[in-house]
Amino acid sequence: MTNKSGALSTQKIRNMKADGEKIVVLTVYDYPSARIADVAGVDVLLVGDSFGCVVQGRATTLGVKLEETIYHTEMVARAASRAIVIADVPFPYCQLGPTEAVRACARILKETVATGVKIEGGKSRADTIRAVVEAGIPVMGHVGLTPQSVNAFGGYCVQREFDRLIEDAKAVESAGAFAVVLECVQGDLAAEVTKNVSIPTIGIGSGAGCDGQVLVFHDIFNYADQEPDKTPKHARVYRDLHKIIDEGVREYVSDVKSGAFPSEAETFHAKKAGK
Repeated sequence: MTNKSGALSTQKIRNMKADGEKIVVLTVYDYPSARIADVAGVDVLLVGDSFGCVVQGRATTLGVKLEETIYHTEMVARAASRAIVIADVPFPYCQLGPTEAVRACARILKETVATGVKIEGGKSRADTIRAVVEAGIPVMGHVGLTPQSVNAFGGYCVQREFDRLIEDAKAVESAGAFAVVLECVQGDLAAEVTKNVSIPTIGIGSGAGCDGQVLVFHDIFNYADQEPDKTPKHARVYRDLHKIIDEGVREYVSDVKSGAFPSEAETFHAKKAGK
């Protein structure tokens, strides 16, 4: 669990910025992937509401339910012995105001033993972030492209308005967040935001000038159902599991159809007398 000896904390994550140590965040949705990431040295395991798209096949994250977030986060938190675990607060709890947000965040922590939550939105969400922090719940902010506002944005697009970005990041910082995600922000602007806030910035599609980076487990392994040329621009495929799994499943289908599986070695027989 996240309270084991030697585990990281939100304060340690903040200190990494001051020490110049890059912060590694990986979005995971289940026990096996979380366990692999934790043992490999990932600092923050993020249970993103992106599982609505990646795992459930939805077009956006807006349909994700609080109970589903709790379900996935509980699995991930059980796997973590070093990394902190942060859960996305799904739409529309934070949009409904501080009271509803605190109730939802309290449920997430109580039922999952996660470390904290992630809340999308900058200046407009500052009062909500402050209320959640004052309730004793660590908050990671999220500004720039915020997927829960995709309809308001008119799609997924690079964020280039520096004045709004810095205002949002500083509002999140002042509200008490321990870190902030910068999503799809023009690289030089993300670097400037990073220099102008005291809390760590975690980039996704926002360049190397951020204090840390976050990618999705399924993207770095090409595990989603997509062609190689459809990999998101901000992601890097480190191992092509899609190809490996596809080949394995096809071989399994062939072996069953041909009768090659199961073999005698994979078949149980009656025990011999005296055995």
